[in-house]
Amino acid sequence: MKFVRFEYRAGKGQRKKKVGWGILKGDNIEFISGTPFGKWDKADKVLKDYEVRFLSPCVPTKIVCVGLNYHDHAVELKMNVPDEPILFIKPSSSILDPEGNIIKPAVCGRLDYEAELAAVISRTARKVPVEKIKDYILGYTCFNDVTARDIQKKDGQWTRAKSFDTFAPVGPVIKTDIDPGNLEIQLILNDKVMQESHTSKMVFRIERLVSYVSDIMTLYPGDVIASGTPPRVGGMGAGDVVEVVIEKIGALRNYVTDEEK
Repeated sequence: MKFVRFEYRAGKGQRKKKVGWGILKGDNIEFISGTPFGKWDKADKVLKDYEVRFLSPCVPTKIVCVGLNYHDHAVELKMNVPDEPILFIKPSSSILDPEGNIIKPAVCGRLDYEAELAAVISRTARKVPVEKIKDYILGYTCFNDVTARDIQKKDGQWTRAKSFDTFAPVGPVIKTDIDPGNLEIQLILNDKVMQESHTSKMVFRIERLVSYVSDIMTLYPGDVIASGTPPRVGGMGAGDVVEVVIEKIGALRNYVTDEEK
């Protein structure tokens, strides 16, 4: 199934908006009571997708990302494949909803896209072995690891370049019951395919990544583990439309704007 989080009007003529959870089926959203991270039941309410504004499908305490996790990306960069996952963290304040604006900071010279598959944690996880990790993953979603590339090179480490507000678009759905190691992944910029690969080319499968991270830090419901990007990352600028498209999950679309001065 595809879980979604969304904003909607409580009734006709109502100005006040509410946040709901549901299951996306075609263009219908079937409401659920509760959240996917706990007990829930189907509710007697259905809306069309055009009647809501999709929000990030989770509210993480942290976003853990992985560098250099595709074999073809390592070849492209003429770098050795890592022996262990290379980790970094984006703050929760960088989360951006589907259809939201990625804001290019005034201090950024080059803004890059990075299409990624991400796992969403279902329940508290600490030191979980690989063979049990699926019990701690709710499902999978699209993620764009937006990066201020020139700042990354200047700083020599990644925190500032990866952490600006709006630098973590995610969504629009959390898809359950799929094999994360058997999915096509693309980045489309202004209707042109810029990145194209397959999750089978990952150096470390996503189950291994989540287990590895849980050995280091406690993971909480809604936390996001992004699994790295395939080759051909590139730049984007104001006016661009960028989409992360992953087989069986869907498309995450966002728009690029300059920071207001």
